[in-house]
Amino acid sequence: MSGSSELGVTNLQDVKERAFATIDQHGDALVGISRQIFENPELGYEEHFAHGLLTGFLREHGMNVTESAFDISTAFCASTGSAGPVVGIVCEYDALPGIGHACGHNVIAAAGVGAAIGAAPFAEEMGGRLRVLGTPAEEGGGGKEYMIRRGAFDDLDAAMMIHPADHNLPTLSTLALQGVIATYTGRAAHAAAAPHLGLNALDAAVLGYNAVAALRQHIRPAERIHGVFSNGGDKANIVPATAQSTWYVRASTSADLESLKARVQSCLQAGADATGCTVGFEWIDPPYAEMIDNTSLLGLYESNAAALGRGFDASAPEVLGSTDMGNVSQLVPSIHPMIAVAPEGVAIHTEEFARSAGGPSGDRAVIDGAKALAATVIDCWATPWAITANGDSSA
Repeated sequence: MSGSSELGVTNLQDVKERAFATIDQHGDALVGISRQIFENPELGYEEHFAHGLLTGFLREHGMNVTESAFDISTAFCASTGSAGPVVGIVCEYDALPGIGHACGHNVIAAAGVGAAIGAAPFAEEMGGRLRVLGTPAEEGGGGKEYMIRRGAFDDLDAAMMIHPADHNLPTLSTLALQGVIATYTGRAAHAAAAPHLGLNALDAAVLGYNAVAALRQHIRPAERIHGVFSNGGDKANIVPATAQSTWYVRASTSADLESLKARVQSCLQAGADATGCTVGFEWIDPPYAEMIDNTSLLGLYESNAAALGRGFDASAPEVLGSTDMGNVSQLVPSIHPMIAVAPEGVAIHTEEFARSAGGPSGDRAVIDGAKALAATVIDCWATPWAITANGDSSA
């Protein structure tokens, strides 16, 4: 990271207060953005409404905006500043099937653009650059990884976002993840007249499932394997010629994930071997890496969040999951703190959590999250040497 600022502590706080005043001035608009995205949930790579809303807002506030950036129709990139450290604010805005914004991505998006309009006016004054990256399809589509491959994060000095939870926490406790689709092929036959002529692909899938279930006894405590049957045949009187199961495999690190993937694939293969069927595996690209939290950057965020009444809760249970922000963190000093939106004990990816994300507590998190991120961006510009090399930090 290069760049510097001559601002003292008092002047730095004054800059932050002016950024906060801008965020408050546009508070109704930011809450409106969150509510509109919440009320118009869109699945990954289909977030056209959110894309238009967010890019329009950033353009109205003087940022240089590229729509459909990096050859992804619902990605965007907005920037300001001409020299100095490049700090990235990451926005997510895709929803979940059936339960909408039960992960609170509407809050992430609105807080992200709120932070941008708060900090952007000070980029030239402080000798820094700001980039807002709209990253589609976090919920399984790996939008950030595809953007990484196309250079979106190449010159960032730091990247940050907030994520809703039921507590204020320093991070999402992440697992590396990759999905796999196992497609079994057998031979159809009439289940009453000639079952002996059939090879039952559903039986193969069931045996593979049971083999994975047995494997679960013998994996590390942090590892996870979970799956569903996505095709089980057509009619009960026809021996199924095809069947399919879909799985998520998770481990603490990408290296551990590779080892676990091989064991899972062997279990699924065993179902085919036992029934005379064949099975094909499609490991879903891209995999998600584990999150590496930059402790220096996190310390700046924590100080700013605490000043807003959003200090971390040391006694709170961790929130465990996977995110493609982990892929970003492998390349760029990054943070992924959690901001309280729902009542204690309400888990993400539930209808109850969605109600909180689209309600008054979600609105408050938009404003507080925007301020905490804006202040952290300003700190990065003022003290770029405070961000350590990524390999030297962990959380």
